[in-house]
Amino acid sequence: MTTPNKTARRTLGACAALMVGALSLSACSSSASADNDDKGGGTGSTKTSAAKILISAKDGSTGASINTTGVKVSDGRLTGVKMTVAGSGETVPGAISANGSSWKPKEQLERGTKYEISATAKDADGRTTATDSTFTTVTPENSFIGTYTPDEGTTVGVGMPVSFTFDKAISNKKAVQSHITVTSSSGQEVAGHWFGEQRLDFRPEEYWKAGSKVTMKIDLDGVEGANDVYGVQKKTVTFTIGRSQVSTVDVNTQTMTVERDGKTLKSVPISAGSAEFPTYNGQMVISEKLIQTRMDSRTVDLANAYDIPDVPHAMRLTTSGTFIHGNYWYKGTPPFGRQGTSHGCVGLQDVQGGQGDTPAKWFYDNSLIGDVVIVKNSPDKSVTPDNGLNGWNMPWSEWTSGSAA
Repeated sequence: MTTPNKTARRTLGACAALMVGALSLSACSSSASADNDDKGGGTGSTKTSAAKILISAKDGSTGASINTTGVKVSDGRLTGVKMTVAGSGETVPGAISANGSSWKPKEQLERGTKYEISATAKDADGRTTATDSTFTTVTPENSFIGTYTPDEGTTVGVGMPVSFTFDKAISNKKAVQSHITVTSSSGQEVAGHWFGEQRLDFRPEEYWKAGSKVTMKIDLDGVEGANDVYGVQKKTVTFTIGRSQVSTVDVNTQTMTVERDGKTLKSVPISAGSAEFPTYNGQMVISEKLIQTRMDSRTVDLANAYDIPDVPHAMRLTTSGTFIHGNYWYKGTPPFGRQGTSHGCVGLQDVQGGQGDTPAKWFYDNSLIGDVVIVKNSPDKSVTPDNGLNGWNMPWSEWTSGSAA
C-alpha cells in the first residue's frame, strides 16, 4: 500500500471527476454572475445576455472540493475560462467541452489552496456575460484520505479483500461506509468490517469466485468522516479475480500442497517455524511480493537473532512480519521437508541471488497477490484477522456484525 499523495496511483484521489455540487460547493455562482450583466458589451445592445454561468465553488467559499470544481453555462456557450493559483498566478490547465457547455481542470486540485476562476460566455445572439470566483479548497487538516488495495486493473487471488486505511480516525463510520460500495460480477454478497477507527475491509462470505470482476465505487467527496473532517475522494476501481490458488502448509509433515482450481498442482517441502518460534496457524493472504528484501530481527523485536540483506522470493503473509520466502543460508543438512528451523516464517529451498530452478522461485512465479496460504498443525495460535489481510479467520456472523452499514 502506498502513502497518499498527488501522484500515488493507489490513492483514490488520483483521478478527478467533474460533478458540480459536492462538499460545501453550493449550486450557485459567484456574486458577479447573479446579475449576469453584459460586461463585455457584446454588439452594444443594452439587453442582458441570456447565458448564465455557474461556477461550482461559490465566491469566497472555503472547504471547496478538489475533485468537482468546474464551470457550466446554460443558454449559451463558454468563450473563455481562466483558472489560476491565487497569489502566484500559476495557470491551472483545463479544457472547455466540445459543445461549449462546461469547463473542468485537467488535473485534481491541491488541498488547502486558494484559486481564482474567471469565465466568459455568449448567448445565441452574441451577447456576452462574465463571472468570476475566488475560493479555497479543503485543507489537509479538515479532510481525510484513504489508501486502498487492490489497484485498478490488477488481477489478484481469490483471497484478496478490498482494504482501506484512512489517514485520520473515522467517527462517522456509517456515513463513510455507505459511500463505498463493493460488488462482484459473481453476485456474491459483500460486507464491510471495521478494524478500529482507521481501517475498513470488504469481503464475501467465501473466497471470491475465480474469474469474476470486482468493482468498488468510492464517493467520499464531501462526506463528513469526523467532526469538521471531510472526504475528498471520488473514484471507481475495477479489478479481476484470477484462478483459484490455495496452498496448505502442514507443519507436521513440513510440506506445502499447492492446489489450483481444486486440483493439486505440486507438493513442496518447506521449513516452518521452530519450536521456539512457531508459525501462526490460519488462513493468510499474500499481500506483497518482493524478489529480494532485507530481513532484520530487530524490526520484529527479536534482538540480533538475524540480519539477512538479500532474502530471495519473499511474499508477505502478515503485517507483523510473517513471510513465505526462499532460504539459501541453512547449515548442514537442508531442513526442508524435515523440520522447522525459522523464526516463524515459512522457508523454501533457494539459492543466493534468487536465480536457478528452485522450489522458492517456482512458488514465487506461480503466486499472485491475494493467493491464500493456510497453515495447520502448528503449536502456535491462529493469526488475528487484522494482522495482514487475514479477515478470513473471522466467522461471517462476526464479520458482518462489524459493519457500520
